[in-house]
Amino acid sequence: MTPANPRILTINGGSSSIKFALFEAGASLQRVLAGGIERIGLPDATFQVKSSNEADSFSRSVTAPDHTAAVDALMDWIQQRSGHDALTAVGHRVVHGGPKYSEPQLITAEMVEELRRLSPFDPEHLPEEILLTEAFHRRFPSLPQVACFDTAFHHDLPRVARMLAIPRRYEALGVRRYGFHGLSYAFLMGELARLSGPDAAQGRIILAHLGNGASLAAVHGGKPIDTSMGFTPAAGVPMSTRSGDLDPGLLWYLARTEGLDAKQFNDMVNFQSGLLGVSETSSDMRDLLGRETQDVRAAEAVALFCYQVRKCIGAFAAALGGLDTLVFAGGIGENAPVVRARICDGLGFLGVALDDERNTANGGVISTDAGRVTVRVMRTDEELMIARMVCGVLGLGGNNGN
Repeated sequence: MTPANPRILTINGGSSSIKFALFEAGASLQRVLAGGIERIGLPDATFQVKSSNEADSFSRSVTAPDHTAAVDALMDWIQQRSGHDALTAVGHRVVHGGPKYSEPQLITAEMVEELRRLSPFDPEHLPEEILLTEAFHRRFPSLPQVACFDTAFHHDLPRVARMLAIPRRYEALGVRRYGFHGLSYAFLMGELARLSGPDAAQGRIILAHLGNGASLAAVHGGKPIDTSMGFTPAAGVPMSTRSGDLDPGLLWYLARTEGLDAKQFNDMVNFQSGLLGVSETSSDMRDLLGRETQDVRAAEAVALFCYQVRKCIGAFAAALGGLDTLVFAGGIGENAPVVRARICDGLGFLGVALDDERNTANGGVISTDAGRVTVRVMRTDEELMIARMVCGVLGLGGNNGN
């Protein structure tokens, strides 16, 4: 039986996980449930669902040797729960849209072929994302699927911000600064307009999405003018396991002294660096904050992260010609008051002044009333942004709702 209101499944595929959420599109979008399949490829993979209806919530082990098996388990559960016609559409987070894709759009056979050609741009994500779309098409061949590109928010960066200072011929091959976390940034800009009004959303804004992946974006007049990530998500500030910006000469040095090849170097900067590499113990900021008084390596990892984010804020404030609003989001940005305080310490020259009590309480506004810059903590919601984009592409209700 088809539900009275359209139902949209959002899919966010990672290297070893699939996160999903189910929305019902009526007068506004309502999240029916959310969940994920974690540790894909390992023997202890888990399938979890959290629903507003407690009877629908569960956590159980699942056999998921690869993404295809994982999404098969998800589709089996959807059909068992709601029948073959349970879904109206599926929205996929696609990390890289390359130079071509700047808007969410229906997935077609031609797009899939184009994404295959783009796979060298993002070999960690795109192949799995293609597999997910194909698996849904095999099971539900008439079900519309929409690609929502994480690079789209930054697609029209000013030319000076997107150019890389390498031989010009590579630009014709699509080598440029792309930027990522675009679904998060699009959601945050919408929330900022809702909470502070359209004038604030047109001001000089720095958005700091700080989680396992971390990046910052500078926005002015409602349009992005710069972002910290580059051609790949490994650029910018240090992250949980990614290095952030490095001297490119390091590759040649390690090739000569350690025998590292390009793949080994790529693995190092994406999976063995950042907080994990510096601390040698954990990629999780919560673990490091708990150990920093006993372990200098943990303390240095936290200090490096805060310093590099603060430095990026200063650089983006220069690009913006000042700063009106600073937004913290992501797992660290939303939940680590001590990290926010250390990042903002020293930014008084920009007009940043935190209220300690508001910051400790994770308040919506954590700046002092007298501060020139409004500092906000905002909970980002990429899944809701995907669902809104699907509604917009397919002309369903709820694309402006919460």
